Amino acid sequence: MLTHLANLRVRGRLERNVPLATMTSWRVGGPADWLFEPEDADDLAHFLASIPESMPRMLLGLGSNVLIRDGGIEGVVIHLGGTLNQRLRLDPERVELGAGLACPQAARFCAGEGLTGAEFLAGIPGTVGGALAMNAGAWGGEIWPLVEWAETVDCRGVRHVRTPADYQIAYRSVRGCEGEFFVRAVLRLQPGDPTAAKERIQALLRERAEKQPLGLPSCGSVFRNPEGGHAAVLIEQAGLKGLQRGAAEVSRKHANFITHDGGATAADIEWLIQEVQARVESRFNIRLVPEVRVIGRTEEHL
Repeated sequence: MLTHLANLRVRGRLERNVPLATMTSWRVGGPADWLFEPEDADDLAHFLASIPESMPRMLLGLGSNVLIRDGGIEGVVIHLGGTLNQRLRLDPERVELGAGLACPQAARFCAGEGLTGAEFLAGIPGTVGGALAMNAGAWGGEIWPLVEWAETVDCRGVRHVRTPADYQIAYRSVRGCEGEFFVRAVLRLQPGDPTAAKERIQALLRERAEKQPLGLPSCGSVFRNPEGGHAAVLIEQAGLKGLQRGAAEVSRKHANFITHDGGATAADIEWLIQEVQARVESRFNIRLVPEVRVIGRTEEHL
C-alpha cells in the first residue's frame, strides 16, 4: 500500500522513512513510514483524495501533545511544518487563523490587531489545529468558545465548514466529525487595547516560566485535571516528583510535566506515565487521564 505514495505527485514535501523526534517537543520517537508536508490546503486535499482511505494517516503540528513510540508511525504522517499558518483580520471582531499556526503566534497577532480574549493561547505550545482538536486551554480560557466556524478536510479530500454545534465539546475533549482534519478557523473576539493585550500576554508568559520547566523537552501537561482538582497536586502528594526511568523524570518544578535531558526514549516516558497513573490511583482512587496521545509502534513490533 505504501508503494502507492512513491509515484504520487504533490507540490509539497513527500519523503519516506523520516525521523520524527525533532518534530515533537519531547524530542523522542521513531520515524514515519512516509512524511507529507503540504504546500497549502489544496495540496492537502489533493493528497488525501489520492491515497487509499484504508491507509493509516495522522496529522502532526508542533508535536507538543503527542508521544511517538520508538518504533515510529505506520502509514503517513501529515506534518504542518510551516504551512497552513495564515493569519488574517476579517472585520472589527473576527480573525481567520490557519491550523498550522502556532498558538503563541496567534495570540500575538490578535493582540496586535487590538482584539482581546485570545491572550491565553500564548501559553499553549501547539498549533491552532491541535488546539481545536482537543479544546486546548490555559489560565481559564479555552479555544472553542471563541470559534465561529472551522474548515476541515476529510479522508477523501472533501472540505467541510463546521460550527461548534457539529461537535460535542468538553474539557480537553472534542468529539464528532471523526476522520476530519482542521484546516483553518474563524474566531470572534472583543475589540480592545492592543497595548494592554500584549502586556497581559507577557504577564502570563512570565507566570508560566516561573511555574513550568520550559528549558527541557516535555509535552506540556501530561494529564488532564480531574474534576474539582489538579493533577499536579495529586502527583506531588503521591510523592512522585523526581521519579525517574532512564533519563526521563517527573519534573521537580511542576509534577504534571515529564522531562528529560536529551537521553530518554519514548519507552522511558511511557513507563513513567503509566507508573504515575497507577500510583495516584492506588493512593487516591483517582485515575488520571492523559492529555497527551501515545501513538505508534514499540520497537519490538518493527
